[in-house]
Amino acid sequence: MAADVIDHNKIIVGEPDEPGAAFEGIRMQLDAFDPFHLQVEEVVREGDKAVARLTMSGTHSGTHPRMPVPTHKSFRNEAIFLFTLREGKIAEVRAVSDRLGLFLQLGWDWPESD
Repeated sequence: MAADVIDHNKIIVGEPDEPGAAFEGIRMQLDAFDPFHLQVEEVVREGDKAVARLTMSGTHSGTHPRMPVPTHKSFRNEAIFLFTLREGKIAEVRAVSDRLGLFLQLGWDWPESD
């Protein structure tokens, strides 16, 4: 990823809203879920765009901004990431994932607002 990557959808709630903050979002994700696995299922690329379908799984074993007390429950869900590439690096990230499924699997309360 580019040092100033723009994360349009925030990898994790609480991630700062500034260029390069995706690195902090990834760190927070890894702190909250250990073990954490990411499987790339498929990638499609055209020009400066790439789309990846991913399967993520892990165990809520650390502090997460939405649920600070670990549940020690496991999850498995899918996500779709759209990357904009610049000079061979990811410059922008847009993503959607099955957050409802994640919350249900981990036993988290659904947020009333974001």
